[in-house]
Formats: sequence, structure tokens, C-alpha cells
Amino acid sequence: MHTDDSSGHSHSHDHDHSHPHDHPHDHGHSHEQAQMLEQQLNEMVQQGRVLEAYMNDVMNRQAAVGRMLEEARIASATIQGISAETESETLMPVGIGVYVKTSVPAAKKLLVSLGSGVTIEKSRDDALNYVEARIKEYEVAMRQLEAQRQQIAMQMEQVQQQVNMMLKAAQSRQG
Repeated sequence: MHTDDSSGHSHSHDHDHSHPHDHPHDHGHSHEQAQMLEQQLNEMVQQGRVLEAYMNDVMNRQAAVGRMLEEARIASATIQGISAETESETLMPVGIGVYVKTSVPAAKKLLVSLGSGVTIEKSRDDALNYVEARIKEYEVAMRQLEAQRQQIAMQMEQVQQQVNMMLKAAQSRQG
């Protein structure tokens, strides 16, 4: 649309000349980038949460296996301390730090629970071998769980580094 003013000059209202700061495509592009960045960050945060849950699970399993390992070591020491030939005296825990002195007969045979209510009688040496085998299994499980924990920790660190890099890149584009 052209209009003539009193000086006889023609003015264009269509703004054919562009200003250096007016780039209509840049605004849409940066908005698209911001949405993509937000989506990527949300995915990274979600991945971090999954890894954190997995880490908690592994650490809980480590704690459980650690308790079983400690219990097995105590059982081993106890079996080794019980004489197969003579009666011995010991303290039996009754709860909350209260003990009763009791006599343990010569332990030629021990009862070993196989689970599901099944118990078998084993010689002292066989029972000790059984306990020592469980100790080895628990130690292997602890090493495997620790390796998993370290791997998850590395993955969590990588996710954190990616998030930091993405945030830095976003800040440098804005600033």
C-alpha cells in the first residue's frame, strides 16, 4: 500500500528492507532447539532416575548378601569352635542383649537346613564344608554386585556430564 503525503513522497508500509536483528527463521529455530533440548534433558533425567533406582536395588542386594555373608562367617567360626569330642559351655542369646549360659553337647552331627522346611543331618566336617561353600558363593555375589554398582555409578556420572554439557551449550546460545 502506497500513500502520498503532502511532500509528494511515496511511503511503503510493506517494510521491504530488513533490519539486522529481524530474522524470522531464527526465532522459530531457537524455539525448536529449546524444545528439543528440554525433551533431551527430560530423557536424561528419566534415565538418571532409572539408574538411581537400579543403584538402590543393587545396594539393597549388597546389604542383604553382606548380612548373609556375615552370618555364614559366624556359623563357620561357631562350628569350628564346637568340639566334636567334648561338651562345651556357651552363651545362648534370648534377645535384646540377654544371654543364658548353656551346655553344647559334643557335636559329631549338625542339622543343616536346605530350605522349604527340609533339614538334613551332616557330620561336623560336612556341615563346615557346606558353610564354607556358602561363604564362597556370597563372596562371588558381593564382587558381582560391587562391579554392577561401579558400572551404574559410571553411567550415572556420564548422564550427569551430558546434562551439564547440554545446559552449558544452552546457556552459551542464550548469552
